[in-house]
This record gives sequence, structure tokens and C-alpha cells, in this order.
Amino acid sequence: MELKTTHGDVTFFAGMALLIPASLGTFLLSGPSISAPYPALVVVPGLLFGIPAALLPALLFFAWHPSLFKGSTTLPKRTYIGFVALVILNATWFIAGWKFGLEFQGVHYTRLVCAINVLWVATLAGLLLRYRKANASFASNLVVHWLLFVWLAWYAFPYLGELP
Repeated sequence: MELKTTHGDVTFFAGMALLIPASLGTFLLSGPSISAPYPALVVVPGLLFGIPAALLPALLFFAWHPSLFKGSTTLPKRTYIGFVALVILNATWFIAGWKFGLEFQGVHYTRLVCAINVLWVATLAGLLLRYRKANASFASNLVVHWLLFVWLAWYAFPYLGELP
């Protein structure tokens, strides 16, 4: 018996794989670290709803580009616009929280998490620029969107300041 994998199956698996980076931010054990900087997308809902908040990035991934379930090869314009908005908001987040990050998490953490965010942004920007003029394949479309949501679930908008 042969199992046939569909675009919907692959998209669902990719979305559910977002539980891995998202879960790093929902288990508030010892405070933010380089490997788990407690991104706002999962930490804030995690404080309110607990572990089920780790599902939020997957649900947003599915809602953001539902055409991936049908094998879409087109990166929607909203992805480019959303990415630019997220980069601006993330930079603002760092500017506003820098002093608190230095005070509560330390210089090493704050600088390194900022540098890793810059690498994420550069990588995502490079991928988005690569596919801006030509249609991507389903695989590249999926990977670009998946990486965007990994960044949001793991590193964007990291916790900077005193823990509640």
C-alpha cells in the first residue's frame, strides 16, 4: 500500500513543527536565555493561557497563507508588507527595551539576541527578495513562510526586562 503525501499534509506538518520553537517560550522556568529568548508572540499568551499558547504560531501560519494547503507557488504581497512591518516593530521593540534588557538580562544576552534577530531579518529579507519577481516553487514558498513564523515563534520580540 502506497501512502500519498499531499501539499496539505506537508503544510500541516510544517505548521505543527512550529510547536517546537514556540514551546521554548511557553515553559517559563528560569527566565529568557539565548536559546529561548521568550518571544512576545508566545510568552504573552503563555502567561494568560499556559502551554496551549504554543499553538498560536501554527494557527497564525495556517491562517496567514491558507493556499499553501493547495500547493501555492505565490508569495502573497501581504507577506512582504507584513515582513517590513514586523521588522520595523521588532527594531522599535529593541530600542524601547534595550535599557531594560541590559539591566535585567545583561549586556551579553541583549547584544547577542539582537545580533541573532538581525541575522534572521537578513536571511528572511534575502529569501523574500529572491522570490519577489518570479513564482517560487511550493517548497520554497512553504520554507519562506515557515521560517518567517519560526522567527516569530522563537526570536522576534524577545523578552527584555524584569520577569513578572
